[in-house]
Amino acid sequence: MSNPTPPRSRTRPVARPAGLLAPALVAALVLTGCSGGADSRPPGSKGTQAAPAPTPTWAAVTGKPRVIPAVRDFSPADGRGWRPSGGARIVVPAGQKSTIADEAQLMAQDLGGLTVVWGAKTVRPGDIEVKLTGQAGAKRPDNAAARSTADESYTLTARGSRLTLTAPTDAGIFYGTRTVKQAVHAAGGLPEGTIKDRPNRPQRGMSLDNARKPFSADWIEDRIKEIGDLKLNQFQLHFSDDQGFRIQSDTHPEIVSADHLTKDQVRRLVKVAQSRHISVVPEIDSPGHLGAVLEHYPDLVLRNAQGRPVKGAIDISNPKSAQLVDSLLREYAALFTNPKGADAYWHLGGDEYQALMSSDPEAAYPQLARAAREKYGSGATIEDLATGWLNDREKTVKAAGKNRIEAWNDGFFSDGKVTADKGRTVDYWTGKEIGKRDPAAFLREGRDVMNFNDEYLYYVLGEPNQFTYPTGERIYRSWTPRVLRGTSPVDAPAGQTGPDRIPGARFAIWCDLSHAQTPQQVAAGIRLPLAALSQKTWNPGTPTMSWQAFKALADQV
Repeated sequence: MSNPTPPRSRTRPVARPAGLLAPALVAALVLTGCSGGADSRPPGSKGTQAAPAPTPTWAAVTGKPRVIPAVRDFSPADGRGWRPSGGARIVVPAGQKSTIADEAQLMAQDLGGLTVVWGAKTVRPGDIEVKLTGQAGAKRPDNAAARSTADESYTLTARGSRLTLTAPTDAGIFYGTRTVKQAVHAAGGLPEGTIKDRPNRPQRGMSLDNARKPFSADWIEDRIKEIGDLKLNQFQLHFSDDQGFRIQSDTHPEIVSADHLTKDQVRRLVKVAQSRHISVVPEIDSPGHLGAVLEHYPDLVLRNAQGRPVKGAIDISNPKSAQLVDSLLREYAALFTNPKGADAYWHLGGDEYQALMSSDPEAAYPQLARAAREKYGSGATIEDLATGWLNDREKTVKAAGKNRIEAWNDGFFSDGKVTADKGRTVDYWTGKEIGKRDPAAFLREGRDVMNFNDEYLYYVLGEPNQFTYPTGERIYRSWTPRVLRGTSPVDAPAGQTGPDRIPGARFAIWCDLSHAQTPQQVAAGIRLPLAALSQKTWNPGTPTMSWQAFKALADQV
């Protein structure tokens, strides 16, 4: 959302060369050795009795687990904790064809190439045992994003030189592996005791404007892996706007910008995201922000009463406009696939339609006013016509298999003859524009409201229109999911502001002044804000760690 009113709009830590371990992990592997014997079958393990294995020795891991986001509950116990050691293995009783096989293999890679063994093997000192609990995991498609925070819960127990990771689903297993990876990077391992962890808000993520500024497939893949390590679970891709259309098209190749992603690159990005239990949220914004498409369809450009074209706006009174946009929605709904049975997201846009930003829309755009009355009866307005447009586009993507539909808050209107689909999520980004409703109004209506607060969560390249680059410190100190607009929590009853109504937040990168930063500078600029967002959406309590300590930990993990 951008122009002409407040627009909308990361560095990744320097990558380690392949095979180069984190210093803490190197130290852990060097320190460990073997001495004495131990029972190789801790309580709960299965397998045939084997000769006692030597117990590795290492310096005790002390203090609380050092990870971002901080774990919700840790019960310490007496002992040396767990560190990766020479000969340590990852034991997966469910076998190589289980839904947690890829999570185990990823953790083995993250920990420097540990061996993974499959089936009912003896769990030896130094090993990690990974297993699903209950029936939930067996009923879910592999790599499906979680439907609830219960799906994302996990338990980690360090006891007797072994580490046990359990969870009801493969998503929970994945988050447990992220905790292990971070704890090893930060402190060399995990302290003795039990972690019980789950997120507070079910939706946590990042949104990228790849339309105004093209980012490479490699850069995007690095960001997806980065947010996965932070236990964020959504990646929104805004790939069409006035400045560019950035994904290959087979139905309308003429609209595609020179610098774009191929469909094979997008398929790989979707696959990488799914392997990290991240839902991809594609966005084709309409009826505004369609300039790159309309450049090739001038007859569909909205014109005012004087016949002047309106950049980026499509004429929603022209039936051919719906045909064009629906053909694109169908094409890309098929590209952005989802695991069978998983939630399938789609973002309709809906923001900043120029006809509705006029002081007198009916006079400025008489053809739209006339079309509204013809379609919806006497007294219908252009707002009704715009609402009907989004309702019709929602029908198109639902018919293509999408079931979790979103739009920007300025695409919802009150007191009209036409009402936005009741299940559509409000993505609340701004209340600065004239006439925009308080987020509490949407909550009172019974709508879910996703937090995109442009005061804290909008990283707008070039800082136009009084925007300033958000900082991790500001998010960490003063933002919560309840702060939907401005700097104060929304004025709504507690029952309307919990995780079931404000499901979470996304940090948005908008490239209004696309040359203001390089991709590397963007990656650097968003690293700490993403870490802070992770903390504040996962753990509802006030952070106990100082900002300086949190920042230092973020540098380590």
